[in-house]
Amino acid sequence: MYGDDDVLAAGADHPDASGVITPAEISLRGERWAAAVAALAEVPAEPGVAKPDPILVADNVVRRFGGLTAVDVEHVEVQRGSITALIGPNGAGKTTFFNLLTNFDEADSGAWTFNGQQISGMSTHKVVDLGMVRTFQLTKALSRMSVLENMRLGAQKQRGENFGRALIPALWRNQELDITERADALLERFKLARLRDDYAGELSGGQRKLLEMARALMVGPELVMLDEPMAGVNPALTQSLLGHVKGLREDGMTVLFVEHDMDMVRDISDWVIVMAQGKIIAEGPPDKVMVNEQVIDAYLGAHHDAPLTAEEEERQLEEAEAELLEEIRETEQELSQ
Repeated sequence: MYGDDDVLAAGADHPDASGVITPAEISLRGERWAAAVAALAEVPAEPGVAKPDPILVADNVVRRFGGLTAVDVEHVEVQRGSITALIGPNGAGKTTFFNLLTNFDEADSGAWTFNGQQISGMSTHKVVDLGMVRTFQLTKALSRMSVLENMRLGAQKQRGENFGRALIPALWRNQELDITERADALLERFKLARLRDDYAGELSGGQRKLLEMARALMVGPELVMLDEPMAGVNPALTQSLLGHVKGLREDGMTVLFVEHDMDMVRDISDWVIVMAQGKIIAEGPPDKVMVNEQVIDAYLGAHHDAPLTAEEEERQLEEAEAELLEEIRETEQELSQ
C-alpha cells in the first residue's frame, strides 16, 4: 500500500495533454476563470437565480421514496467555467439530486439540460459522450487491473471494443497508442506515473481519488461532477486534491461538487447552492451564503443563537419554575407513601 505522502506535490502544476504549460496557456486559463467569476459578480444571491451562461439547467425535479419527498427542486442553473458547491445538512437531498442530474437515479418528474440539450432520461454513457462526467464518494477503481488499464477504460468510443474489429489490430492499434499516451500524460499530471503498472487496489484512498479524477478527464469533459471528493482522504493530501479541483477550472472546465467541509467550500468555490429538505433554500458566493440566516438555521436549527426578548426570558423562567415545583410535589408524594 502506498501512502498519501507520496503524492503531496500532486497539485503543484496542471499541464495540458502534452505535459507542458506554455505562458499562452497560463494566460488563457486565467482569462477563463476571470470571465466566469466576473459573470457571477452581478448575479443576485437568491434561490433559483438565472446565470449569464449556464451549462447545466434543471427544472421541477422531484424524487420521492414512498411518502418521503427527497428532492423538490423548482429551478437551478450552474454557471459555465465556475466551481459550484452543492451543500446542505445530512438528509437535505444533495446526493439524490446529484444522482438524478447524472442519470444514476430516475426522477419522478422534471427535466434538465446540458449545453442546451435535454439529458434527463438519457443513458449515462451518452451523457459522458456529450462531455459531462462524474466521480463517486466511494471510488470505483477496478482493483485487480493496473492503474494504466483503469485509465484506458475511461476513454470513449474505442474501436477495439467491437468484437469484429478486435480481431483486426490494424483497425484499433493506433487509437490505443493515442489513448495510452493521453493516459500517461494525465498520470504524470496527477503524480501517479510511477504507479502506472501497479494494481489499482494497492493505492491508498487519496491516490484512488486522484486516479478517479484523472480517469474522468480521459473523455475531455466540459463539466466534471465530484461527489464529496475529500471524503475519506488523509488530511495531508487535502490541499493537493484542492489544487487539482482548481486546476480543472483553470483548464476551462466547469465543476459541480457535493461537499460537507465548509472550509473547503469557502476556499475553492465561486458559487454555492444550498439544499435543505429537498429544496434549494439559498444560492450565492461563499461569503454571503455562510452568513445567510436560512443556511445557518438549516445546519444548526432555527433561532439557535437568537437573543431572548424580556417576555421570552420571563416565560422560560416561569416554565422552569413550574417544572421545579411539580418535581418537588411528586417527590413529597413519594416520601409520604
